[in-house]
Amino acid sequence: MIMSKDKKSVIKYNKDGTRKQTHKDRKDGWFVRGQDALHMMMPFLMPNRADNEAVLNEDIDITHLLAFVDKKNSENPKYNYTIFHVVVAALAKVLKLRPHMNRFYAGNRLFDRKFISFSFVAKEKFKDDAHEALLILRYKEGLENDCPLEQIHDHICKRVYEVKHDFKEDPTTKYMNLLTSLPKPILAFVMWTLRKLDEHGHYPMDLMNSDPDFASVFISNLGSIKMNASYHHLANWGTNSFFLVIGEKKLRPVFNDDGTYAMKPVLPLGFTIDERIADGLYFAGSIRLFKHLLANPELLEKPIEEEVDYD
Repeated sequence: MIMSKDKKSVIKYNKDGTRKQTHKDRKDGWFVRGQDALHMMMPFLMPNRADNEAVLNEDIDITHLLAFVDKKNSENPKYNYTIFHVVVAALAKVLKLRPHMNRFYAGNRLFDRKFISFSFVAKEKFKDDAHEALLILRYKEGLENDCPLEQIHDHICKRVYEVKHDFKEDPTTKYMNLLTSLPKPILAFVMWTLRKLDEHGHYPMDLMNSDPDFASVFISNLGSIKMNASYHHLANWGTNSFFLVIGEKKLRPVFNDDGTYAMKPVLPLGFTIDERIADGLYFAGSIRLFKHLLANPELLEKPIEEEVDYD
């Protein structure tokens, strides 16, 4: 049991070490206890997630990252590593070491998400009329080889291969096709019911597991289609508090402290975060850790819970 000065912030554990579920917890989140008055008031002052967007943009020097990826691919030519794999693995480690980045508001309450997950779109072919699938990846902790880079790489390669070579309609699309076949008044009632279920923590787990708006981070890899954008909005549906846009890598001038510069490969990233889940200092520390991991991708071959000295 963890105690604090506030009895309301007591967290109880079962004999096997797992946390005890209470009536305030959700299937996908632990209710955050011991909050200050500001965080308790925020969902009442600004209840919509899309009204609380903090937008952060970073251009990251990926010189060492590209060399690292090339070395990995020389060792494993069949299933190539990509910048995308490294970025997602770095995000997984950031969410593990900086857990406030994996929080969300639902039903005017703040929760710690119980898992680390990512959602993104994969296209069957780079053609206008090609099928696309919504993919959701949940990081599995506690494996014998709990290495974020290897797990992310293997999972993404497997899912993308299925989309490109054995395309099947993903569960999200199946549910949407079913719902949109309903008459509009019935569809509106169903969506209202689902929203209310989510507010009270009773949203069906099967739907949650196949809904990209219930992931820790929604990722848009625009660089893969030679496109750039620095911002994508959050959605008021679901629990997703963190959206990442990955742009196209380009050669750009990188300046040194003495004013000199060199042309280096740079990856533009756009972060959109629900500002209610943490404060500016916490966001800044999380971005520094993320940049440090991309500059030192070897750290992603170590256990996800291993601490990193990035200051």
